[in-house]
Amino acid sequence: MRLLLPCPSSRCTAHALARLVNCASAVPGLHGVVLLGTFFFVAPLLAAQVAQAPLVAEKPAPDSPKLSDLERHKMKAAEELKEEEHQRILSVVPDFYTSYVQDAEPLSRALKFDLAIKSSFDPFSFVAAGLDAGISQAENNFPTYGQGAKGYGKRFGASFVDSFDGTVFGGWLFPVLLKQDPRYFRKGTGRFRSRLFYALIKTTVLCKDDNHRWAFNYSNILGNLAAGSISNLYYPAADRGLGLTFQRALVVTAEGAIGSVFAEFWPDVSSRLFHKRLVSSKFARPSRGEQAR
Repeated sequence: MRLLLPCPSSRCTAHALARLVNCASAVPGLHGVVLLGTFFFVAPLLAAQVAQAPLVAEKPAPDSPKLSDLERHKMKAAEELKEEEHQRILSVVPDFYTSYVQDAEPLSRALKFDLAIKSSFDPFSFVAAGLDAGISQAENNFPTYGQGAKGYGKRFGASFVDSFDGTVFGGWLFPVLLKQDPRYFRKGTGRFRSRLFYALIKTTVLCKDDNHRWAFNYSNILGNLAAGSISNLYYPAADRGLGLTFQRALVVTAEGAIGSVFAEFWPDVSSRLFHKRLVSSKFARPSRGEQAR
């Protein structure tokens, strides 16, 4: 008799939902209501995600003859993603959405979900929201939020919900619906200008679909617009409206492009500063130069 284990997605979902409810209950006023509203909107989608694979058997080896080609591809995708989920800049900042494998296996719906949840609830996400709220309060942005703990809580809630919604919609929901890959595929070679252009275009304009073809990045743009639209529920009246929604979406899109540029060149900078070997993946194919050695 083979032992059946709970699906990792179900454990991840339960943990994520618990943290989301705890976070919402700690945020005062309308911000907590919006966060809970987001939870109740996303919860049915999460339940459907988990229901697709409630139990899985102990996985055989990837090269097992009993596996079909589809199963091998899915297992390889899971292994590649597991490697990506350990990537951090300066050992702190998560770099989960960067792939060092140009021909990486496409992510299944479950893997896209796991990636979005892990990214959203990474401890650094709470640290970043806290820092953003502190700077916003120090500069007295959104003055109607007030000062003190209550004002800080509102700013923290707004910052965290912004990040959470952007990741859920742009990193999971729309990529699932449109069959697109939300990751950035690092180029890693070539001249500075070509790599810079690649980093900017392959984030804001283009992305890979689930068939390894480049396509217009609807997921990123629609995800940013969706997150910006929801933010009208909790930002002060003076900071709401259609124009500000598009403005926030453009700002987030630009920030994503800058993040991709950073992900593209950081391994090179880190290698020179700290004299470390360039970051690579065990799944990446060797370059022509490496093959010739």
